[in-house]
Order: sequence, then structure tokens, then C-alpha cells
Amino acid sequence: MAKPTEVEVGEQKAPVIQPGHTFASLTEKIGGIVLKRPIKGGWILGMFICFVILQWFLLAVCWLFYKGVGVWGVNIPVGWGFAIVNFVWWIGIGHAGTLISAILLLLRQSWRNSINRFAEAMTLFAVACAGMFPIFHLGRPWLFYWLFPYPNTMTYWPNFRSPLVWDVFAVTTYLTISLVFWFVGLIPDLASMRDQTSNKALKFVFGAMAMGWRNSVRHWNRYETAYLLLGGLATPLVLSVHTVVSFDFAVGIVPGWHTTIFPPYFVAGAIYSGFAMVLVLAIPIRKFYGIEDLITMRHIENSAMVMLATGWIVAYGYAFEAFMNWYGGDPYENFLRWNRLHGPYAWSYYLLIFTNLVVPQVLWFKKVRTNTLLLFFISLDVLVGMWLERFVIVIVSLSRDFLNSSFGQYYPTQWDWAIFIGTLGFFSACMFLFMRLLPAVSISELKTLLPEAEVKVVRRGECGDRRGAECVWSGLSQNGCVRSISGRRAFRSGRVSQEWGGVGLLGRRPSRLYRRIHSAMVDQHHQLSRQHCRTTVEFLAIVHNRDF
Repeated sequence: MAKPTEVEVGEQKAPVIQPGHTFASLTEKIGGIVLKRPIKGGWILGMFICFVILQWFLLAVCWLFYKGVGVWGVNIPVGWGFAIVNFVWWIGIGHAGTLISAILLLLRQSWRNSINRFAEAMTLFAVACAGMFPIFHLGRPWLFYWLFPYPNTMTYWPNFRSPLVWDVFAVTTYLTISLVFWFVGLIPDLASMRDQTSNKALKFVFGAMAMGWRNSVRHWNRYETAYLLLGGLATPLVLSVHTVVSFDFAVGIVPGWHTTIFPPYFVAGAIYSGFAMVLVLAIPIRKFYGIEDLITMRHIENSAMVMLATGWIVAYGYAFEAFMNWYGGDPYENFLRWNRLHGPYAWSYYLLIFTNLVVPQVLWFKKVRTNTLLLFFISLDVLVGMWLERFVIVIVSLSRDFLNSSFGQYYPTQWDWAIFIGTLGFFSACMFLFMRLLPAVSISELKTLLPEAEVKVVRRGECGDRRGAECVWSGLSQNGCVRSISGRRAFRSGRVSQEWGGVGLLGRRPSRLYRRIHSAMVDQHHQLSRQHCRTTVEFLAIVHNRDF
């Protein structure tokens, strides 16, 4: 069986985290990026570029609010332009964070521990970018709250048959659960940052955000219970949110939209583009911040394989859609297929096929999956291809309606491009700030991958127990004293009661005796130095032999 820091891959073992780390070194390395690493010229240059793009974005938004949506290229029949294209694209990017955090958590995939934190942050920033476009598209964005069912004197009520209202509830629910999930996962790391910093202001801020976390067994028990429940709540959202977004199109009768393949097709495409963005972020982050030993090639290769698999699901969606157009015999659907291949926007469809289906096939080769430079550009290629897919679905379908008199062309204006590129600047600026203000890699979850975190059983008499009881113990915490194991890790050992979610005594009812042991741990936490508790066995022997 592989050690906790390794994953079986055929006859080889690919590390999830490079050996040589301890609890203290992980805290020091990850926390040091925020607390001790100086702000370098590369970060300042990147942040300055994002700031300039944001100014262009604010100018475009102010002009849009002043003049109205007429500054965009939307017209009749193409009433949905870049705004809806970008909305669907950004929502899709945000899906990988929830998939990595929630679904892989429930599947107990240890390789998620290094990339889940910034993937969750990516989700929040991407959803924030996506949420802007429907508001901009309203025409009167200052009245966006009319979309919510709230009591008012005008007895105004949303039209729940409108997909726009469905999007509001789907996206706000997704944002809320993702934000809570992200923050709950941060709590133990915020407490580590609180204890690590000597700056009083930072200590106060991190302490307030840590919500009184003391690293006790009770806290770990409640934390892991809440984290697992939030993972269970977030998992259906991976499927439901983009399914609801696909209903924006599937419930219509426009050729190219009215199809039942859209919900799974949209979900697969969302995960496809989401993992591409994860790689676009992970590859430079691990290089510039020197954390290749934490975000290893195992994470990079796994993400590439997920991207390859979801790419084939997207390819199946393309083939199934084309087959149903032919098999259904609908003349309007047949014309749509001809229009995509030979119409004025044929260039976008061929470029879509090339970027989404042809280029990613090189990921079948391991040398490509382990070449970070090639993988970075392939991921960018996939992001471009998924944006083109949304462009084809929205623009090409609307530009050729049922009647020849309804045909039209869509030409994006400079304000369309300014707002789209501006959201890219907003997203990048948020990621730059996140890397400097909060730990971008989960400290507490990475510690569970270390050999010291493995649950160990000390046999009778080996822990100095005069009464011959068997005791279960784990590794040491950062400050050298006992870090009690969590209920989840204790359950894996198969030898400990879950009642108190951590260390217990076998063959005994843990509720009473464990309270006493835990109380003694808290009392002596600041009295026993690292020298006196070199191993948890010694400390448990000291505590257990006390006269209660």
C-alpha cells in the first residue's frame, strides 16, 4: 500500500507532495508567502497591468450606464451579444473549483489538497465576473433587485417563467455555497497565520477571521462535519447551475437551441474550461512562488487527464447534435448546420473544432501532459475554444432565424471588447491580491498527507498505561504539543470511537475519560514545552497517569 504522501500509478508511485516536509515546514512555507515574502517587481508589474485594464473597464461601464445597451453591437435579431456569451463562459470556468473542492473531497482524492484553495477562489472571482453581465444587460441595472421576490408597494413580482430569473437564483445560490465552503476551509489556516505572525494588526485580523479556532478536538470534529456537509451541498450545484444556464437556450425554439443534449453538454463543457483555467493559474503560481514541491506534476497531469476526458464528452455533444440535426429532418435545423459550415460565421465554427477537439488530443501523450509550457498553451487554447463555442451557440443561432427577413449580422463594438477584457483584468487582479493576502494552498489539508499525520496504534503497555489500556495517537502540532486527530482520520484506523471525534481509549467508554484527558491537555498546553512532549505517546502517558 502506498504511503499517505504517494499515489499508486501502475508500477510507479507519483508523489502528491514531495518528501521532506513537516508540520512546521508546511506552515512556514505557505504562511511565509503572505507574511514574510517581499513584494517583488513581477507582482507589481502584473498588478499595474490589471489596474490599467480595470480603468478601461470602469470607463466602458460608465459609458454603458450613461448611454444604454445601444453602445453594444446587439440588434434585432441578435438581441443577445457578448454579454450572454461572456456570462456562460465565466460561469463555466467557475465549475472546476467546486468540482475539485466538493466532489473530489467526497471521493477522498488526496491530490485535491494542494489545488483546492485557489481553485475555490477562482470560482468566486469567476462567478463575480459572470454576475456582472446579466446586470449590465438589463438596461436599467440599478433596478436589478426587482428580479428577487420581495414585498413591495407596487405588488411587482418576478416572472418565474423567465430563464433570467432562474439564472438569478441558480447563480446566487452557487455563489453563497461556494463562499461559505471556501471560508470554512480557510478557518484552520487563518488560525495558523494568527499564531505565526508577530504583527499585532495582522494578528487581530486573522484572529477575528479564525473565529476563535483553538485547534481542539471539538473544533476539528465540528469543522470536518461542517466541511463534509457543505461538500455534499455543493456537489449537486456542479450539475444544477450550468444545467439551469443551459435552460436559457434549451427552452427556446430557436434552431440550434431547442435540444435535450444541452444540460450534460454544458456541464461537461464547464468542467472542461474550468480545469483549463486551473492549469493556467497553477502552472505559473507553482513556478513564481516556488511551490513545485506542493503542487507537483501529479496535480498537473491529473488535471490534464480530466480535461482530456471532459473534452471527449464535449466532442460527443458536438457529434450527437449534428446527428440529431440530420436524423430529425427539420429543415431549419438542417439549414443551421449548413450555416455553421458555410455561413458568414463559419470561421468561428472551424476554429472552435480545431481548438476544442484537435489540439487537446496531444494530451494522450505523457510527455505533453508533463511539459508545463506546452500544457499552459494548450489550456489557453481550450479557454479560447470554449469561448468560441458560446459565441457559436448564441450569435450564429440568432443571426439566422426562421424567416429570411429576420436574418442579420452581429458586429461587436469597442465597448463590447472593453467590458469583456475588463472582466479578465478584474479576475486577474483578484487572483493577485488573493495570493498576497491569504494562503493560496491549504495548510491544514496538506498536513494530512504527511507520514506524521498517519493514525498509529500503541499496543498494551507501550504508552506507560498502568491499567493496561490501549491508546491511539497522532503526530505533533506546530508548537510541539499534541495535535489531536480528527474523527475522520480516527475512523479510518477502524479502532477508535467516533463519539468525541478524536483520540480515545479502546475498550472504554470515551465520553467521560476523554473529557478528563482533553481537559488536562488544555491545562498543560502552555506549560509543557516541545522538549517535554517529543512524542505524543509520552504526553498521553503523562496525562493518563495523572490522578483524576
